[in-house]
Amino acid sequence: MTNEQLTSLITAQVQQHLALKTPNSEFRIPNSLSPNPTAAPYASLASAIEHSLLNPDITLAKVLTGCADAVKYGFANVCVTPYLVADAARRVAGTSVLVCAPVGFPHGAASLAAKCAEIRTCIQNGARELDLSLNIVAARSGQWDTVYRELCEMLNLAGSRALCKAIYEQGLYTEEEKKRMLALIERSRAPYLKISNALTGKKAEAADVRFVREQIGDRIGIKIDGGISTAQKIQELQAAGAQRFGCSASIKIVNGRS
Repeated sequence: MTNEQLTSLITAQVQQHLALKTPNSEFRIPNSLSPNPTAAPYASLASAIEHSLLNPDITLAKVLTGCADAVKYGFANVCVTPYLVADAARRVAGTSVLVCAPVGFPHGAASLAAKCAEIRTCIQNGARELDLSLNIVAARSGQWDTVYRELCEMLNLAGSRALCKAIYEQGLYTEEEKKRMLALIERSRAPYLKISNALTGKKAEAADVRFVREQIGDRIGIKIDGGISTAQKIQELQAAGAQRFGCSASIKIVNGRS
């Protein structure tokens, strides 16, 4: 898939989520039919959930169990450290579940060569989605050209081999820096943006999604993470304009347990 095709795909996905459409009565479930009694109460949310397996105490055994859970429930992907990408890819092979890996996490302040090497290795080992850490140190130092150049280099390297999400670590920036970072991501033509709260402990909030959507428009898909623990929170964030949700409480969410 070319970059243009990928962009078109993401644009269509975003517009589908944002558009207000009138339900077609032809496809309504008759009242006489009850929902599948064996399905998780919020199974319909599973394909939007990125099952996070990135805790500091993670082990190979826990990742393999998490991969099995992701396949069982139909999550969009499993998010694992680059060290375990190959193991996760083998475990979910032949299923709809993809493997996502963070690059340059968490500060994005490794050398560009190191981040590019990480991208190559992750893709070679089976990652099909990448969360790209932007250079926070450069951004806070006012070196915006460096941030932009590095992001473009990483996107070009990944190409159509992996869906890339540019990480916007919102809690670390001033209001002006937030706007500059979001404008930079939009200009890079990244297909997805991730509103991250990993370094501040801030919770995912609908207001943050709306702010980002106002700044970047409708072309870019939005992922958000940060303490999401209920199906209702995901639905709230969806209504605000997000499409993907990084969660460690994924199983509890789809089963309706807080």
